[in-house]
Amino acid sequence: MLSFNIHKKVMLSVILAGSVFSSCRKLVEIGPPTTQVGLDQAFASEATATSAVLGIYNTSAIRDLLFPLSEMPGLSANELQNNVSSPSFDEFKTNSITVTNSVASTLWAYSYTTVAQANAMMEGVNRSTALSTAVKNQLLGETKVWRAFVYGYLVNMFSDVPLPLKDDPLGNATLARAGASQVWTQIITDLTEAQGLLTDAYPSTLRTRINRQTANALLARAYLYQKDWAKAEAAANAVINSGIYSLNKDLNTTFSNTSNEVIWQLATLTGISTYTTNRDANGGSYAAAPGTIPAVTLTDTLYNSLEAGDKRKTSWVVATDIGGQNYKVITKYKMRVLATGATMGNEFNVMLRLAEQYLIRAEARAQLGNLAGAIADVNAIRDKAGLPGLDNSITQANLLLAIEKERKAELFGEWGHRWFDLKRTPAISGGGKTRADEVIGGMRPGTWTSTDVLYPIPDAQRVSNPALTQNPGYNN
Repeated sequence: MLSFNIHKKVMLSVILAGSVFSSCRKLVEIGPPTTQVGLDQAFASEATATSAVLGIYNTSAIRDLLFPLSEMPGLSANELQNNVSSPSFDEFKTNSITVTNSVASTLWAYSYTTVAQANAMMEGVNRSTALSTAVKNQLLGETKVWRAFVYGYLVNMFSDVPLPLKDDPLGNATLARAGASQVWTQIITDLTEAQGLLTDAYPSTLRTRINRQTANALLARAYLYQKDWAKAEAAANAVINSGIYSLNKDLNTTFSNTSNEVIWQLATLTGISTYTTNRDANGGSYAAAPGTIPAVTLTDTLYNSLEAGDKRKTSWVVATDIGGQNYKVITKYKMRVLATGATMGNEFNVMLRLAEQYLIRAEARAQLGNLAGAIADVNAIRDKAGLPGLDNSITQANLLLAIEKERKAELFGEWGHRWFDLKRTPAISGGGKTRADEVIGGMRPGTWTSTDVLYPIPDAQRVSNPALTQNPGYNN
């Protein structure tokens, strides 16, 4: 009970920090209202500076992005199905997104809200003379990781995107799109700099704030997506060999907030994940009240692709009949409501976990020709799933397909991994196509086009900023 009460106090301070950010912006020739804190005042002490940066973790923008960043790409990849009738959601499910899609606008706008907050906090930290070197480094490292994290999603969803790096709202509002390669370069720069600023020690309980290995984990992902195999292996290796984390063989507790597989998680006041709390009239996103259809479930296609005997199929999915129809309910997170008498749950929102790092290292090793090392990494994941190891005689091509399949089985419903994997991986048939062309195109032969791998730049953004061009395949 004591630890719960302490954590509630911490979380209340984070929520209050959110109000600091709302007032931490410089106004032209106008001072902040007497009830608000200006940017300079917010960084006048280590306590207020820390509170201001912690506000990033709890902004409405981040809370509203948590589930859509998993759901929308999941719909696009046909790993998730949406059970709430919505034209905007259905456009993601059918890969026919329009330029006026409201959810695409949300993904864009809230992402840039978070970028703007990170930029403002970075400026505040850099200008402050009240911070010790250790505190300044920690706060700068956190803001750089946040900015890199968000840009990673923006470039994956939209490709070329504006790249504001300063706290300049007026100037940033008219920026043209930077090339995707430039965005990836900035992501890697931010994470590399954060790597040097942060330490392995978590400045919070339950790994709810960013440490050095958070930066390394995201760096491993960035290098993988950029096909820099050697650096991807090195970054993943740093996380795996740090001695901080271990794979959780009890799949029912993988997503608990004390799981040693968790690298980074966002706390909630209740200790119940955003993925299972109430949403719309259906009562839940991944988990709903008994007899109620969850808003989002696993598709039969993905469920049927899971091997017989795979503990992930039984621990992380429950096939449930509701109203005469079978739904594959995702149960990675177990809690929907607090137990009777409980004041706090034991699940947060897992942002990064160790299993992904094994799969990143496996893919990098396979690409580098280290098949034995890659097989060992894949088998570590298969072992915890209760599956036999891969045959040591497997070819490189088949090993890469096995890794893709293992990523699908391990990471479903999490952060859009399946969609981004299909987009970034070359087609088996070659010809400049992607796996998305083969897999999703094969499911929608009459409607799929290769340009569907990118989401449209929201029309409202292009009206506000005429410098923005549109992605191919959409109305210009």
